[in-house]
Amino acid sequence: MAIRPDALPTNPSALTEMVLALDAENEKLRVAMQTLKEMIFGKRSERLAVLVDEQLALELGDLETDATLPVQANDDAPAAKPPGKVRKKARRNIGALPKHLPRCEQVLEPEATTCPCCQGQLHKIGEDVSEVLDIIPAILRVLRTIRPKYGCRSCTDGVVQAKVLPRLIESGMASTALVSHVVVSKFAWYLPLYRQVQILAGQGVHLDRATLAGWVKRAAWWLRSLYELQLRTIQASPRVFCDETPMPVLDPGRHRTRICQFWAHAMDDRPWGGPSPPAVAYVFADGRGTEEIAGQLKGFSGILQVDGYAAYKALARGHGGAIQLAFCLAHARRKFVEVYKTMQSPFAREVIERLQAVYAIEAEIRGISAEQRLAVRRTRSAPLMAALKARLTEMVDQLFSQSKLAEAINYALNHWDGLTLFLRDGRVEVDSNTVERSMRPIAMGRRNSLFSGSEGGAESWAILSSIVNTAKLHELDPQIYLTDVLERIVSGRTKSHQLHELLAWNWKAARERIAQAAA
Repeated sequence: MAIRPDALPTNPSALTEMVLALDAENEKLRVAMQTLKEMIFGKRSERLAVLVDEQLALELGDLETDATLPVQANDDAPAAKPPGKVRKKARRNIGALPKHLPRCEQVLEPEATTCPCCQGQLHKIGEDVSEVLDIIPAILRVLRTIRPKYGCRSCTDGVVQAKVLPRLIESGMASTALVSHVVVSKFAWYLPLYRQVQILAGQGVHLDRATLAGWVKRAAWWLRSLYELQLRTIQASPRVFCDETPMPVLDPGRHRTRICQFWAHAMDDRPWGGPSPPAVAYVFADGRGTEEIAGQLKGFSGILQVDGYAAYKALARGHGGAIQLAFCLAHARRKFVEVYKTMQSPFAREVIERLQAVYAIEAEIRGISAEQRLAVRRTRSAPLMAALKARLTEMVDQLFSQSKLAEAINYALNHWDGLTLFLRDGRVEVDSNTVERSMRPIAMGRRNSLFSGSEGGAESWAILSSIVNTAKLHELDPQIYLTDVLERIVSGRTKSHQLHELLAWNWKAARERIAQAAA
């Protein structure tokens, strides 16, 4: 609503307060508008390399033009490289293709093997061999199981026959490999079931989407115990990453979706050579309140690496010091990135540059022991963080309290103890990107599938995504891994007390031992 002249206060102090409030509101609106522009048109990267002034303007891909004409080409002179810009070496497969792939030979003989001069018979003096990567598209086939019966000619009771093998779907028409293919296509490669139905129809197999959904649900039922073991294993780790993301679930009664949540629990000690292998487990829940995460982490004690969400803080307060929060430095940096992109604040850029120096040190020490990392951090990173805190404290008193820059500074200062926990414990990472990367498969699947059809479907989603994405973290083929795991569970070859053998890292280690023994 416009302000009328007769509504303006006559008191100078009140008028000053009104002007400051309006200015703060205008700043928030400008920041919101610029943020929307960045979300729609801008670059998503938070690296300092893309935060230069020339890149803050609106970019339109192929429509972007440069008013400066390029320098005339000179083939005689070597191309000049931009100063200070190191280009990463492209990852190319130049040379032999992977040895583990089977070779199919195609021999091309000449049309005639007689000498064109004397008509004598030619003999082989050598050959040229070249290799290309080939593919055989997925082939649908019918697997017929035949059980012969054998009887005795001397008596009538001596009939023997092999027992029927247990099947993933009793009386169904899908093999374990086909069900695994459907599961992996959806939860590892983000291909919705309706698209898979269309692909199968193109191969002459017409199925209903509900049929595939039933297969997925059945696979999740068989894998629930393994999933629960994987979740317990992660939560037993002394250091756990945690994050949450919305998951729309169809609400038939209201003819719309309601927003539920996927919580992710992850562990990964590879950055310092620790004992915990990379793994992630998703938990479906109705909400994202403190009671939800408290129920999931009941009995947990240790370090929880998270963002600044209030539910984690309430959880830590309710456990009397048993849970120590390590906050995410990337989240704190992200707030200054947003300020710099929208307002081009020199101070925001200064903070980003200071944090970039800390991340450069982390890149150098990745992979060494926790004790060595801690020693380097105390020597090199601690002074940088102390200087940063001094600059933040000095600047915050000079800013209007409701400005976006002040909000970014206050967020960093209010979470400082958790943001600098990595300076006191070499096992702790500087950010929670480990679990944020594990959230990308959920976001990709959600974007392609739009929503989950029911709460049961969302629970199956959590179970199967946990299994296949942990396999991907270990660089396994999720199709081969999931098929073998399901066959072992369904057939009873792996008992309930042996499920730990089917965890991705143990399964991979067993395969490697077998391969080494056979070599």
